[in-house]
Amino acid sequence: MGTGMRWFIGIPDQVQWDAFVAAHPHGNLLQASPWGRLKERFGWHCHRLAVFDSMGTPVAGCQVLFRRAYGLAFGYVPRGPLLAGDPAIDDQLIRALRWLGWRMAAVLIRLEPNVLLDEPHATTLMDWVHRHRWPIAETIQPRSTILVDLQPTEEALFAACSKGHRADIRRAERLGVTVRVGDETDLTTFYTIMQATGSRASFAIHSPAYYTAAWRLHQPHARLLIAEHDGEPVAAHLVFADTRYGRYLYSGATDAGLRSGANHLLEWHAMRWARALGCIGYDLWGIPDALGQAAYAPDEQTRLALEQAAHHDPLIGVYRFKKGFGGRIVRFVPAFDVVLMPPLYALARRVLGG
Repeated sequence: MGTGMRWFIGIPDQVQWDAFVAAHPHGNLLQASPWGRLKERFGWHCHRLAVFDSMGTPVAGCQVLFRRAYGLAFGYVPRGPLLAGDPAIDDQLIRALRWLGWRMAAVLIRLEPNVLLDEPHATTLMDWVHRHRWPIAETIQPRSTILVDLQPTEEALFAACSKGHRADIRRAERLGVTVRVGDETDLTTFYTIMQATGSRASFAIHSPAYYTAAWRLHQPHARLLIAEHDGEPVAAHLVFADTRYGRYLYSGATDAGLRSGANHLLEWHAMRWARALGCIGYDLWGIPDALGQAAYAPDEQTRLALEQAAHHDPLIGVYRFKKGFGGRIVRFVPAFDVVLMPPLYALARRVLGG
């Protein structure tokens, strides 16, 4: 493919790519190779591109997933690309990404940078997007979340939890709820709890094969935590970690687990696990976006209106659970689309939902 005076495009090997993701300030679990391999098992085609310097070291890159839906092919870069911050380098990456998208017959490639609105880099990034006139789009991953700083002591982390959450964690322990680390044989129990939770809360869950593959592929940075009460499993969390953050992705609880506070105890154990791995933070992974907008609202009236609107969001109950662990509300920059087939773009965008 193309070359520059100082850089060249190539396909990094798995070890090289994961080292780059781990070292990049915006590296994320969803850009690492285990996530790509997971998605390949369930209908996606995964490709990686990188811009290398003259020494053969990646300086920018992306892991892009391609899939067909309703007769249209589209690409998706979850929590990426990982940019250099130099327009000449980053433009070269996008040119290579376009070439790959055309080869895959994709209508568009949706990019979803792992950059927070309040980062200094955000303004430069959005200026770059606007200069290219790429359409702004809805993110596929949650745009707003809560990040907990794991760098204080455990005592300080516990103190930062709400009074109610501290009481629920202690109550679970007092009631005899225990937490153990599950192994692969416990994934059946995890799935049974997920089924019950999905049915009660009316949300879709993945297949047993998906959760098993996710657990296997991310070892040793995936942990299955099982809470038991009176010898019976009552709640379970499947959490992950990358170099910088623990990630709270999948969890469920029975009615008995909800009554006993088992979910609160599990989340506390998950945060401690991520901290022990050396993570600087814990991503609680998704809250009503209106609350993320409110956190960056330009005035008090707007903030209050957004907070009121959030009360009608289906995720408001999840937010109440997550906010009790301390942390701060953050919001990512929007996604944007690199359009490859303009005549089909409007149709593809309706298919994707935004």
